[in-house]
Amino acid sequence: MPKISVEIPSELLADLDDHVGDDGKFVNRSDAVRASIRKTLDLLDDIDARHDRLEVDDE
Repeated sequence: MPKISVEIPSELLADLDDHVGDDGKFVNRSDAVRASIRKTLDLLDDIDARHDRLEVDDE
């Protein structure tokens, strides 16, 4: 899996950390970021579909 580097404001990182770990919803920060990216991409696909901008594979 490729690794990337991002800059995140301290406040956002602290808020993210509240949801990571034994008492959180995610096992680690990477898991939380991946879930957030998936959710965002799904929302963008929904928006594109509503505006007839979604490309469909013809396979």
